[in-house]
Amino acid sequence: MDKLAIIGGRPLYGEVAISGAKNSALKVMAAALLTDEKLTLTNVPQLADVDMLARLLAQHGAQIDFSDGTLTLHAKDIISTEAPYDLVRKMRASFNVLGPLLAREGKAKVSLPGGCAIGARPVDLHLKALAAMGAKIELDEGYVIAEAPDGLKGADITLPFVSVGATEHTMLAAVLAKGATVIENAAREPEIADLAKCLNAMGAKIEGAGRSTIRIEGVDRLHGGEHRVLPDRIETGAYAMAVGATGGELTLTGTDGELLGTALAALKEAGLEIDDTDKGLRIKKTDERCKAVDIVTQPYPGFPTDLQAQFMALMATANGAATIKETIFENRFMHAPELSRMGAKISVDGQNATVRGVPRLKGAPVMATDLRASMSLVIAGLAAEGQTMVNRVYHLDRGFERLEEKLQNCGALIERVKD
Repeated sequence: MDKLAIIGGRPLYGEVAISGAKNSALKVMAAALLTDEKLTLTNVPQLADVDMLARLLAQHGAQIDFSDGTLTLHAKDIISTEAPYDLVRKMRASFNVLGPLLAREGKAKVSLPGGCAIGARPVDLHLKALAAMGAKIELDEGYVIAEAPDGLKGADITLPFVSVGATEHTMLAAVLAKGATVIENAAREPEIADLAKCLNAMGAKIEGAGRSTIRIEGVDRLHGGEHRVLPDRIETGAYAMAVGATGGELTLTGTDGELLGTALAALKEAGLEIDDTDKGLRIKKTDERCKAVDIVTQPYPGFPTDLQAQFMALMATANGAATIKETIFENRFMHAPELSRMGAKISVDGQNATVRGVPRLKGAPVMATDLRASMSLVIAGLAAEGQTMVNRVYHLDRGFERLEEKLQNCGALIERVKD
């Protein structure tokens, strides 16, 4: 199992090309099952999760071609409507093939999902939305068996709480439903709008994506299309926080500060200079230590839960004490004990963590527990004295494209160590 060896204490200087958003790429890939024509996606990151979903789509009958960030998918014929456990268990986003298969073929058998161990993350909202559109759903030995032999029907769906996954899954199914579907209390993340942009390019009729109410007028069929995946806001925020922890100046190319929502304001309050440029965003740290800032994770445009771990690493060396409240997922402070191994002063009480910044972290062997926690340990390692060895880097391979290469090009001493 690979590890990352990091010698910290060096500021970062240079440019980092921000990759396409993993969380968007996976959902627009699933849209390929909705048409018998080619879907071409550009700015697609080369990640383990992307490769894994491509294998699942191929199992359903899609022809796949992936080269230099361009992914072409052609599901001319659906040869299987079953998504087996061995594929779906490895990645939660795989579950989103259920809606497209059901909408196009009238039936699907999909394993319940797996993914990172950061809480239960049930899929009941997904299933309730599909049932509201007329699907008959059964659970049998870890599989969802869904049927809609006469097709799905438009429905008014109010989500009891904001759910990115349920909003996306409902959209993927509703585009081929008969009549109109209205989603109330919909998620507003940029990835929602990106999915709608892709589906509309394929002939769907979606209005309001990115707002709390989304209206989808079902169509008889979708055609092929082309779509460029939006920049990864989580990668953008993570590299900005790395500058905050280490010092230096980076230009993050191909991205947009507005994608960060209120995280942008939190980073500026912490003392980072963040400016728009023709290339993207310039991130600069001038003070020796960042200022402690309190945050609460919330649905977009609030502070994203996917940046909480990285922000904790930044606050570990800030001047003062910061309170971090996690409201989205339970069990998402599993990185705190690992940061403490490096000298961070963190106390956790339920949903709240208090981080009392120290002048310098110390390198140590640490264990990654999930994707975003992995990046928090990398940030901490870049800022720490001595060597940090990050174990279980397969988590990072799921969500950060060419991480070592990008950091090495900015002056970081980081390399992959193979067992």
